[in-house]
Amino acid sequence: MTGGSSGNFRRACALSELPEIGAVGVEVAGVPVAVVRTGGEVFALHDVCSHEEVPLSEGEVYDHTVECWLHGSCFDLRSGKPTGPPATKPVPTYPVRIDGDDVLVDVSS
Repeated sequence: MTGGSSGNFRRACALSELPEIGAVGVEVAGVPVAVVRTGGEVFALHDVCSHEEVPLSEGEVYDHTVECWLHGSCFDLRSGKPTGPPATKPVPTYPVRIDGDDVLVDVSS
């Protein structure tokens, strides 16, 4: 599943490894990625808080938000934009595809 406008999707983890509501931290092509499931949807975003360099995958997930465990910065899973201080910069989000039990993420875009 590589090349062209379809992007460069790589396997991040198994869907069965994700909690119903929660995140796992993985590395895709050398990039730290938080793969998050909530509300039956799967999202992927850069697994480093833009306020402090700690993994977002270790934070709490609710609705379409992940909250950093260190200082409570919140990020929208759909856009990566901060929804609560102290973070002011967004984190990158990545396209996700589900193929059977595989969660595929494109970190090249």
